[in-house]
Order: sequence, then structure tokens, then C-alpha cells
Amino acid sequence: MLEETGLVGLLNEALLLTTELSTNAVVHANTDLEIEVTADPGGLTVTVTDFAPGPVEQLAVGPRNESPDIGEVAERGRGLLLVDHFASRWGTVHEGDGKGVWFRIDQRAEGGGAPVRLPSQTETPSLGALTGLLRSGLDRHTDEGLADLATDLLSRLARLTGAAGGVVRLDRGDGMGRQLLARYGRAPRDNADTIRVPLDVHRPYSGELELDASPAGYAQSLATMVAERFSLHLENDRLRRADIRRQTWITFLAEASELLAQSLDVNLTMALIPQLVVPRLGQWCAVHTTDAWGRLQLAAATHAEESQLAELHASLAETGPESILARLEEASRLGTQVMFGTPYEGYAVPLVARGARLGTLAVGRHPKHRHDADEVAVLEDVARRAALAIDNARIHDERRTVARTLQASLLPPALPHVEGIGFAAEYVPTGSEVGGDFYDVVPFGDDQHVVVVGDVSGKGVQAATVTGLVRDVIRILVDDGKAMSEILWRVNRTLVQRGGGRYCTLAMASVTRKGTSLSVCLHLAGHDRAVLVRADGKTSFVGEGGTALGLLETITSPDVVVTLDPGDSLIFYTDGVTERRRGRELFGSNRLREACAPLAGYPADVMAARLRSTTINFSVEEPRDDIAILVLRNDA
Repeated sequence: MLEETGLVGLLNEALLLTTELSTNAVVHANTDLEIEVTADPGGLTVTVTDFAPGPVEQLAVGPRNESPDIGEVAERGRGLLLVDHFASRWGTVHEGDGKGVWFRIDQRAEGGGAPVRLPSQTETPSLGALTGLLRSGLDRHTDEGLADLATDLLSRLARLTGAAGGVVRLDRGDGMGRQLLARYGRAPRDNADTIRVPLDVHRPYSGELELDASPAGYAQSLATMVAERFSLHLENDRLRRADIRRQTWITFLAEASELLAQSLDVNLTMALIPQLVVPRLGQWCAVHTTDAWGRLQLAAATHAEESQLAELHASLAETGPESILARLEEASRLGTQVMFGTPYEGYAVPLVARGARLGTLAVGRHPKHRHDADEVAVLEDVARRAALAIDNARIHDERRTVARTLQASLLPPALPHVEGIGFAAEYVPTGSEVGGDFYDVVPFGDDQHVVVVGDVSGKGVQAATVTGLVRDVIRILVDDGKAMSEILWRVNRTLVQRGGGRYCTLAMASVTRKGTSLSVCLHLAGHDRAVLVRADGKTSFVGEGGTALGLLETITSPDVVVTLDPGDSLIFYTDGVTERRRGRELFGSNRLREACAPLAGYPADVMAARLRSTTINFSVEEPRDDIAILVLRNDA
């Protein structure tokens, strides 16, 4: 329309005044609005109509004297000040249910006409350029873009008002205080000829626009308008930074959860928590746990400055009503967040998991930055995750302790010491569940012993029950003097009847002294063959495979007699040795035989210990199955 009528030169002023009247209608009338634009070769007329009840004077609050004090006029009044200044004519209308404000801008004379003049009579560019700059700054999201926008606004505002210069100062609440964001010309001095307008931003942002100009006339009005509109850009910056920060916190919590979940060791978990918190959430961090009597004990602490760690420990150990320890005890007792003061100002958050109070997490604030609401919320979330990790580690530790205790009850407390015969064993449990591997040496008769190495299928309490059952039945039958074949037959029948579907592989040998030699009668019930190590280092597998116990009503178990001369050894083991994994590669039987050859000539305990070390060091992975090794050696 403006191009058709040749009024393009009025575009900036028309946009500014229409924006001001539309803003008044939306904010103060809170109804729909209509904008009517008519143009002719002589100028442009715009009418903005709303449909709110009440007299039109409520909308048309404006100046009533020649030199109004803009600070005493409502925001919509300031908009009408601009209308009054830039429009050729303006007024109010009533049309049916609506009321509105209209303005007329006449076309300037050929050649541009007279420029707009403010009370200072300083020649200025159009105010529409200032409004256009405010709109064009919407996409300036970076720090440099925001500073450039502020500098441009100051320069144009200074030219409009005749000011010698101006500054914009901003405090983002990051502990750095109020910083200079932009400056143009001479910095304002602290006198009466200085305009100061606070920036209308939400916490933690705060700031001020200062202009080296007298607040008379329209300078105060324009500075206020610029400050208000620039505050919108600052709000966008604050929200953008808050969103980025929240995304960062979410990533931090996810990483913290992953690290905490990877540890099932109580002490390692305790030591990890302060390392996660410092320096991200505070200058220092301390983890206290409660003992059986509810007293707090320091479990781990760290400080961003290593030189301050000793002083921190001393402060945490102090007692008294105003001490840090007293505040921590209060947080633990009440189960709520507690603040504590200087010199180690910060927060104490209780560690609670599954309804149990485990202790406290204390975090000290950074020297130049206090914890804001988001950081406190993240701190509480970290405390919840840390408490759960500690509780999980404790549960795992308790289960492991129970498993170790139960496993130890299934193994002999010590192997018999027999002159001329060496017995030695090594056992490596895995995980927190009881395994089915076991070994035993049972004496019977004169200079006779029964050596047993077995593996019950599965893990857990049921496997441990079957293991104990097999071990006890064997001991009872050996004490009764039963033959080896009968012992295996009765153990098989017991497992079929009471084994609950579990089976057992067994290597059992009777050892009888004959002069300086040992006669070994070996029976294998589905178990791996034993390794025979001669005194000269030659090795071989001995034994014939039989039927595993607990699967069938009838079994076969061929016996093999082996003679051990002085220095010879017989090594029994479970499949945890041969099935030790390194990726897809197994330790295997051949590697086991090769590892046994260099052990010839060593005592039984050394042979067992070195074979255990070789098996474990084959892979960096944790063993997937229990490992049991028993060595029988002729020490004559």
C-alpha cells in the first residue's frame, strides 16, 4: 500500500506508532483488536480498536502539558507520548462496541521536509531505525551478538537524545558481579545529568542502563523504552542459558549415575562421590556415614585446593553446637536439607535410601558463587543417587560376606598334614553367590586317604545345599569303610532322590602308601581328567570318563590306578580352570598341561598357588566360574 501511494518514507514511524498502540490494546484491554490502515497521496492514517468496556480515556492516558514528567506516566502513556510527538494528528474514536486511537502522519514535502527535532533541538535520525534495530536483535543469541546489540542501541540512543555516551552493565548471577556489557562514548558520571534505568530482568540477572544525558524532555522516555525492550533480549539470553545449563545438569546426573552404578564396593563408592561433586557443585565435599549407634563418621572428603584438605578435615572433626559436625548431625537426624555458615559455608543433604538414613553429603559453596535453586536441586538428586549406590554396595557386600561364609563352611578348614604326602588346595570364588565347587581330603584306615574334587551344577543357596549334601554323604560313607564304587552309587541315588534336578561331577581317588610310593585309585564321574606331573617334568592326563551323578539311575565309573613315585604329583581341578576366558579364547586343557610341567619338583602348596596365579592372569576379566585346584604330591 505504501509503495503504491509513494509513502515508503513513512514506514518506520508508522510501524513504531502502530506497535505502541497495539501493545497498549493487548496488554491493557486484553481483547481482540482491529487495525485499519488508509493511505492517500497526502499521508497515512492508522486506527487501532479494542473491544474492552470502559471509557476510552483509560486507553488514551497521555500528556496534558507541554513538559510532562515521563517517569510519572503509565507505560501506555509513554506510548502515546511517542504518538503525540511523531504523528501529525491523533485522537480517539467510538465505533459500536469498540473504542480506539487513531493517528495521522502527513507526507513530507519534496526533498525530505524538515527533520524531527527533540527538545534539545539536536538533529537526529528517525526513531523507527531504533525500533527496527530492536527487532533485528531477536536472533542475536551469542554473548558477542548481545554486546554488539547493546552497543548499537546506546549509539543510536545517544544520537537521539544528544547524550555524550552511555553504558549497559549486567550481572548474570554467576559470581562475577556486575560487568560492563556495552559502552558508547563517554562513561556517565554520577551527577544530576545522568539517566539510570534498571533493566527489567528476572533473577539471577540484574543490570542497569546509564546515559550521560539530562532526564528532561523525552530522553528519559526513550532510555526507558530502550531498557525495557533490551530487557526482552536479556530474558531470552537468560532462558537460553538456563536451558543449556539444565541440559548440562541432566548429562552430569546421567554420567554420575553410570559411574556410581559401576561400583559395588562400599569404600570405592564412598571415595567416588566427592570426586563427582567437586568442583562441579562446590569447593569441597564430605561424605559421612552413620554407625550402628547413629553417630556420624567421616568416610571420604576432598577439596578443590589440595592445600586446604588438612584444614577441612580438622574442621570436620571439630565438635560443638556451632560446628559443621553439629549441623550434619541435625541434617541426618531431621532428614532435611541444612545450611551451615562460615568459614566453610554450604549445604548438608541427608543420604536416605529405601527409608534408611545412611549419613550426610556436605558440599561447600564456591568462594564467589552461592548455590542457586537449580544447583541445590541437582545436589539433592546427587545425594539420592549416591545413597542408593551406597546402599546397593552394602547389600552386595553383605551378600558376598554371606556367600563367602557359606562357601567356607562347605570346604575343609585345613587339609591334613601327613608325613611323606603333600596336600594343597586353592579356591577362587566368583560373584556374590555361593558356587558349587568343592574339595575335601578324608582320612580312613591306616595311611589311607580319600581325595575328592567336585562341581555341583548352578549357583546360589540351592547349589550350596546340594554341595553340602554330597560332601556329608561322602564323609559318612568313607568313615563306614565303603568301597569307592559303592560311595559313587549311593551319592548318585541321593542326588536323584533329593538333588532337586541338580547334578554333580566328581573326581574321587583313594590314596594308599606303599613304601616310598603312593598308589592312587582314581574314579571320574563326569569330571575332567587329572594331570599327572612326574618328577622329571613330564605331564599327562589320567583317568577315564564316567557318568555324572544325579542324572541317571545307573552310572558307570571306571577306575584307573596310578603310582606316584617320590616327587610325582597329581593335580585335580574344576572346569573353572579350563574354561577361563580371554575374549573368545579358553584357557583349555592343553594350556593347563603346559602350565603344570614347570611346576615339577616344587612342594604341593607352591604348585597349587602358581597354577592358580597362571589361571587368573590368563585374562583381565573377572572369573565367570569358581576355580578349585587340589594337588596331591609324593613327598617321600
